[in-house]
Amino acid sequence: MFVEDYVAWLANNRDHDFGENQPVELSETTSAMICPVSGAIMQKIKLAADIQHKLDYSPAVAGIWLDKGEWELLKEHKLAGSLNKVLTRQWQKQIRADHAKQTFNDLYEKKFGAERYQKLKEFREWLVQQEDKSVLRAYLFADDPYAADK
Repeated sequence: MFVEDYVAWLANNRDHDFGENQPVELSETTSAMICPVSGAIMQKIKLAADIQHKLDYSPAVAGIWLDKGEWELLKEHKLAGSLNKVLTRQWQKQIRADHAKQTFNDLYEKKFGAERYQKLKEFREWLVQQEDKSVLRAYLFADDPYAADK
């Protein structure tokens, strides 16, 4: 499917009901694919940070090749009506940022423990909202905030 064809179809079918899909077995190519039109190596495009499945995309011809069940996956995640957005740099950049945030979240939770990490996040959120946060931080990080010689 060429992106320009998809965009044209979408423009002419704004009221299309993508409906609910039935569970379908997904297949995904795991090795590099060659674009059948250009002969160039295709890219794997992520749909979202929380979706591991990737689509085959040929930037040379702006074409997407869907494997078994991928259209249903797009419908399930409400992306079938905005497939062209998935291909943008902004979308892919946001996916990378979301993935990095989740990675750090998992790392901190493992390091601090779930309960302590939740308390830290709540306190941090409160601290960030304070106008005098720099003074509050100085108090917190002072070895002895009551010492007169400091």
